[in-house]
Amino acid sequence: MKLLLVVAVALVDADHRVLVAQRPEGKQLAGLWEFPGGKLDPGERPEQALIRELREELGVEVKAPCLAPLTFASHAYDDFHLLMPLYVCRRWEGVVEPREGQALKWLRPQQLRDIPMPPADEPLIPHLIDLLS
Repeated sequence: MKLLLVVAVALVDADHRVLVAQRPEGKQLAGLWEFPGGKLDPGERPEQALIRELREELGVEVKAPCLAPLTFASHAYDDFHLLMPLYVCRRWEGVVEPREGQALKWLRPQQLRDIPMPPADEPLIPHLIDLLS
C-alpha cells in the first residue's frame, strides 16, 4: 500500500479559534472540512511545505520557528496510507483569505466535532481541545 505524507497546520487566532477549510468540489473527500496544508514536494521538509501551502492557499506568510509540531495522524484509506503531522501556528503575517475558492471557518476546538471532517483529521481534534481549552 502506498504511503502518502501530507502536512497540516492548526492556525490559532487570538481568540483560540482554529481555521478549517472546506475541500472543493472535484477533489477527493469534497465538502469535508480540514486543516490547511498539503503534500510535500520532492526534497521538501514538512515546515517548508506548510510555509508554501499557507502562502498559496491562504495568502499568509509563516516563519518556520512559528510552526510547533503537536501530533500526527496515521490512517489507512482504501488505496493508500496517510501519515499527517499536525503543527500549531499562532503567528503569521497577512490576512487569511481563501486563494483557491475554498470556504473557510474559524471554530473553537470543541466545535470541530460538529463539522464533517476526513477520517484522518478526526483523531487530531482531542489534541487541539487539550491544548486550547
